[in-house]
Amino acid sequence: LNLAAITTAKYFMPHLLGVFLRDYPAVEPRLSITNQSRVLERLTGNMDDLVIMGTIPDNMDLEVAHFLDNPLVVVAPPDHPLAGERNIPLARIAEERFLSREPGSGTRQARTRLFAQHGLAAKVYMELGSSEAIKQAVMAGLGISVLSLHNLSLELESGLIAVLDVEHFPLMRNWYAVHLKGKKLSQTTRRFLDFLLKDGARIWQETQPHVSRKRAKK
Repeated sequence: LNLAAITTAKYFMPHLLGVFLRDYPAVEPRLSITNQSRVLERLTGNMDDLVIMGTIPDNMDLEVAHFLDNPLVVVAPPDHPLAGERNIPLARIAEERFLSREPGSGTRQARTRLFAQHGLAAKVYMELGSSEAIKQAVMAGLGISVLSLHNLSLELESGLIAVLDVEHFPLMRNWYAVHLKGKKLSQTTRRFLDFLLKDGARIWQETQPHVSRKRAKK
């Protein structure tokens, strides 16, 4: 089972693949985690059984299956003045120092599009090449950012990062399993795709400690 995924998917794909392999231990997996441009190269070259991505190119003939929501949230250090405020105006957030992913990042594109729709632009203080680097910079107090909620399980559990309550957020995006249209999927690939579509979202939610804790309190 050959899979390729963009970098941000490293936070959930190993978990989902691990659960699948418990039921199919004879499957030999290969998971390539790389950047958006390299993933597109692999997709164009038909190098993998499935590609996991959040931004679908509009110039390719593809089969696309949505299997997991990808909520984007505004994050800040826990001691940020806006932490704990309710329904913070987007215009107020635009005044903050922003830590941004590099051009081409799907998260950056989504944030830029939302701000532009409201006549705003983020004050980008620093560009960083990975979500992990942005998290470290946020925790160091260098600024705020927009990240996928999927990236933040440990930091939220440990109280190292705060999610700000900002209007128009969470900004919902999606995760997709993609392959070239007309590609004949192997039986193993088909089973894994069915697994993602039927159980992927539920299994991922169950692995999140902050979600599990909230459910236990209800």
